[in-house]
Amino acid sequence: MQFTQGMEYFFSGFKLISQKGLKRFVLIPLLINIVLFGSSLFFLYGWLTDGFAYLNSLLPEWLSWLEWLMWPIAVLVILFSYSMLFTVITNFIAAPFNGLLSEKVELFLTGQKVNDDGLLDTMKDVPRMLGREWTKLCYYLPRAIGFFILLWILPVIGQLLWVLFTCWMYAVQYEDYAFDNHKVSFNDMKDDLKEKQTLSYGFGLAVMVLTAIPFVNLIVMPVAVCGGTRLWVDNYRSKYRR
Repeated sequence: MQFTQGMEYFFSGFKLISQKGLKRFVLIPLLINIVLFGSSLFFLYGWLTDGFAYLNSLLPEWLSWLEWLMWPIAVLVILFSYSMLFTVITNFIAAPFNGLLSEKVELFLTGQKVNDDGLLDTMKDVPRMLGREWTKLCYYLPRAIGFFILLWILPVIGQLLWVLFTCWMYAVQYEDYAFDNHKVSFNDMKDDLKEKQTLSYGFGLAVMVLTAIPFVNLIVMPVAVCGGTRLWVDNYRSKYRR
């Protein structure tokens, strides 16, 4: 089943990040994620605590029990929502390192180089990589706003649509690095992923769940890059490499 296979591709990233020859390329994306994600979660917790203290002060005493109901709902919604937005932003900073990690994972899996570019060529390619991240952000934001509104006004259906959208965006975010390394356009990449949507939704769901788990989420980025690259190698690479 493609959905289960998609999840398996993500979890295969845990094994890949520990492989000899790949560890050093995991280090920088991992450190970026730890510093930015870890520190921001600390501030997010403080914001939630202050926010609920304020809301609780507005409630009459006989409704104070609502705080116990609001906390878990708000935490789950905010964690999933915040994690996705933060992932997109963080990848602006980590994009060149994630692209390099994906390239090395593909070399490890296939024994073939993605290209013969040297360090200078890679540095010259950084603006293009950042431009790709900007394209993803422009694709994400208007849709995120729309689905976020539906999240609050359509019970059950709105929440389901938000989860599906988040899974899709995680797949787009992390499967794209291998496509981008081969200079496949963003639109062509989306078309390819849509041909095997169930595979991408399974991969994205695994990323979403682990990204919402504190501390575990610190290692998700390099794991997802590795798993997404393996998914590319097995399912899409043959279309672009003869």
